[in-house]
Amino acid sequence: MKRTKNFALVALLQLIAWSGFAYTPDSLMAIGNRAYNQGMYDSALLVYNQVAGQDLQSAQLFYNMGNAHFKNNNVPAAILFFEKARKLAPSDENIQYNLSVANSMIVDKIEQVPELFYKTWWNYFYNLFNADTWTVIALFLLTCLIFMITWFVLTKSRTFKQTSFYLGVLLLFFTITAFGLASQKYYYSREHQEAIVFTPAITVKSSPTQSAVDLFVIHEGTKVKLLDRVSGWIEIRIPDGSIGWLPENSVQEI
Repeated sequence: MKRTKNFALVALLQLIAWSGFAYTPDSLMAIGNRAYNQGMYDSALLVYNQVAGQDLQSAQLFYNMGNAHFKNNNVPAAILFFEKARKLAPSDENIQYNLSVANSMIVDKIEQVPELFYKTWWNYFYNLFNADTWTVIALFLLTCLIFMITWFVLTKSRTFKQTSFYLGVLLLFFTITAFGLASQKYYYSREHQEAIVFTPAITVKSSPTQSAVDLFVIHEGTKVKLLDRVSGWIEIRIPDGSIGWLPENSVQEI
């Protein structure tokens, strides 16, 4: 019976791959998950890629793709898709855990440059929610601010005016902060500012030419910050602050 089910699933996957029939993203996700649960990781990735090919972004989709690549022992690809998932769902504990497991399997163990305290605080709040949630919070705070301004204008009591004024200033600060976090999160989720190295071992150069001075070597799975692009080369920064150039085709953007 199980063999019959597997045969039917394989036939369905082949139909998806070769037919022009437009499956909905939800139906494709269900088929991909079924293939994954039966250990057919390549087939699951085939279906997940069709969902991603519809220009849809989903933390669950990228998380599932990361898991399938991890099961296939493709650690760099697993890290890439776990990072994509984390961009959309930064507080998801499953994504964070699986990403940490995948990162523990790469060669490079690069120490992070210590952050200034205010940047640490900003990143903490920044990673609490995604862009949509921060937008909702910002709109709620803006509504409260408008109410507080109305109260300040209409009240006759000096005490209430003072209270509404100070609360209004506080709400204004939090509203601006929430809108700032929402806009930065939205920009970050759509921009490619980081990448994962996919070359087993590659030498970082001092300038964007093959004849430039060798600086250091990094390995597949390492996350780098993208700084600049010049004629097929990218300038990168690794977590310890070191900077250099790599061929653009040696990395895949998050």
